[in-house]
Amino acid sequence: QVQLEESGGRSVQAGDSLTLSCAASGRAFGDYNMAWFRQAPGKDRDFVAAITRPGDTYYADSVKDRFTISRDNAKKTMSLKMNSLTVDDTAVYYCARTPRTAYYVSSGYLMAQSSYNTWGQGTRVTVSS
Repeated sequence: QVQLEESGGRSVQAGDSLTLSCAASGRAFGDYNMAWFRQAPGKDRDFVAAITRPGDTYYADSVKDRFTISRDNAKKTMSLKMNSLTVDDTAVYYCARTPRTAYYVSSGYLMAQSSYNTWGQGTRVTVSS
């Protein structure tokens, strides 16, 4: 059973930077598409960023140019570098993995929560003004 574990969430000030990490157990980490989602207080869980098997990246408009997703297949980890944080970035951040797919997938597939079948427990990020 594959497990995903997020880390790095904490309280920061607006304008700060923060890096979240997701560590995966199991084999063949590089064979899966990975993503970050987040759930703000009182809101639905939303797509943040995704990285595909070949390393293509996709971002929600709200984080584009501020957040960077990356992966290290050898270490079986994924990261989310977040810059210029605002209070609107306050949320619990979740790491997620799709089932094994074709090498190339659509952005629509990557942005849909229903595409992911493995989720971490989340790590909380609080941004204060």
